[in-house]
Amino acid sequence: MSSQHPSGRQEDLAAYHHRLRHTAAHVMAAAVVELFPDAKLGIGPSIEDGFYYDFLLPRPLTPEDLEAIATGMKAQIAAKLPMQRRELSRSEAHTLFSGQPFKLEVLEGIAADTLISTYRHGSFEDLCEGPHVASTAEVKAFKLLSIAGAYWRGDEHRPMLQRIYATAFESQEALDDYVHIREEAERRDHRKLGKELDLFMMDPVAPASPFYLPKGTIVYNQLVEYVRGLYKLYGYQEVITPQIFDMDIWKRSGHYDHYKDNMYLVATDEEREFGLKPMNCPAHAIMFGSQVHSYREMPLRFADFGRLHRYERSGVVQGLTRVRTFVQDDAHIFCTPGQIDGEIHSLVKMFHDTYRLFNFDRTRIVLSLRPDSRIGSEEMWDRAEGILRDALAKEGLKYQEAPGEGAFYGPKVDFMVPDAIGREWQLGTIQLDFNLGQRFDLEYVAEDGSRQHPVVLHRAMLGSLDRFMGVLIEHYAGAFPVWLAPVQAVVIPIADRHTAYARQVEQRLKDEDIRVLVDDRSDRMNSKIRDAQMQKIPYMLVVGDREAESKAVAVRLRSGENPGAMPFEQAVAAINGAIASKT
Repeated sequence: MSSQHPSGRQEDLAAYHHRLRHTAAHVMAAAVVELFPDAKLGIGPSIEDGFYYDFLLPRPLTPEDLEAIATGMKAQIAAKLPMQRRELSRSEAHTLFSGQPFKLEVLEGIAADTLISTYRHGSFEDLCEGPHVASTAEVKAFKLLSIAGAYWRGDEHRPMLQRIYATAFESQEALDDYVHIREEAERRDHRKLGKELDLFMMDPVAPASPFYLPKGTIVYNQLVEYVRGLYKLYGYQEVITPQIFDMDIWKRSGHYDHYKDNMYLVATDEEREFGLKPMNCPAHAIMFGSQVHSYREMPLRFADFGRLHRYERSGVVQGLTRVRTFVQDDAHIFCTPGQIDGEIHSLVKMFHDTYRLFNFDRTRIVLSLRPDSRIGSEEMWDRAEGILRDALAKEGLKYQEAPGEGAFYGPKVDFMVPDAIGREWQLGTIQLDFNLGQRFDLEYVAEDGSRQHPVVLHRAMLGSLDRFMGVLIEHYAGAFPVWLAPVQAVVIPIADRHTAYARQVEQRLKDEDIRVLVDDRSDRMNSKIRDAQMQKIPYMLVVGDREAESKAVAVRLRSGENPGAMPFEQAVAAINGAIASKT
């Protein structure tokens, strides 16, 4: 995406936002110094959706302070101050920042042969390598978002600074769109909805590890069963593998050298080192290698819902979307080189059909290429990357290349999916691996009688089921489609005398495997309907005298629609139809 900017030239919008927000961070810092002349300045980078700046201040910031800072920023923007770069000697920089201990520390970390530069606008000058926009006038729209605490350098033993988060855009319209999406994202936050809808919980006794409550477990298991249905359709064999392995297996696979810091090691009394598995591929390689295979058995597709454990630093874990224990809809396809294109064709179809089912549109595809830290020969990487390029071309798929972002054992195709409010999530992945078969001495008997190493396709479609749960909660704002809804219908008796009929309705729905409950509380009917809508229950079946006499129900939907009274069996058919169609 590109955009026309005040300079009159075209450039990547993301790059422009980086320069614009970097400048806005300087403008904000200048306004803070104007308000607090003794402020000690930390750093102020641009980040994905905005920027921040860290300060050591004589007192905690207040909302009124943010208003004053915003006023000071507007004055600088109106003054159209040029962003002026200058280069300094190390001694000049030390003199300039003699009263700024954090800047001096940053200065000490700059290599001796690296040029030192600052940017100045008005009377404010900051240690900075850039880049920036030409003038403060380009910061046409900004918003100060929040205040947070942040240890200097992320070290809890260092001073706690005050961090101001903010954002800036090239127009007020773009800022308004961002603010709307941010507010919508807060409304959809899966951590908030997970608590309100009784889906899952977290507890410090198991950091960054979800506890699924009964309702959340229903949704989780429905996802698993959906994927299992695809496995039957596409010829997968489900397997179960151990949780704890001798670390030698990870040395053999290459994960020990490339992934050990993200693994949980398990101490034992024996003179062996064990670890909880962070992925399934070596276990599947062991299973493949336990038998002699013929080309006639290929491709062999092993699917595994085994629980994985990966150490994530406490600063990056977040709800369900970044956890330390999770399950993937994980599979490894052992195939011949001639079968790769056919397997990728099947995977692409399965992925796209599934994403459409969940109303994920406009999938973006990224081909991630060889990273700096990798195993295998350059010829192998050339071959693997070429195969994936050709396969994507045969599928007629447009894609972007991401140099350096491949797995350490092979290139991969990642499927980036936007949710209901446009945020992009990486869900599916197809990874082409010529190394695993060689490192584990895996062989199959080829058609000519020779022994050959199989090619391995690592693949996940939803990715981490836990992360996908978080994405799905936010995508649907908690209002799951009927087939996934933990409670698909609630029967609401108008008065106590209608409870007996409500129980008959409940039993009939249970006979149809519809997830139903009866709300027989003494509250008023309208209150029960409102509560059911807040719980995102798709169908509310209200029963009173007339309904009991005519074997009917009055149907209301969580959307607020009111189809009205209908024969009970008609309502059952409608609910069953919605479940079967997965709409």
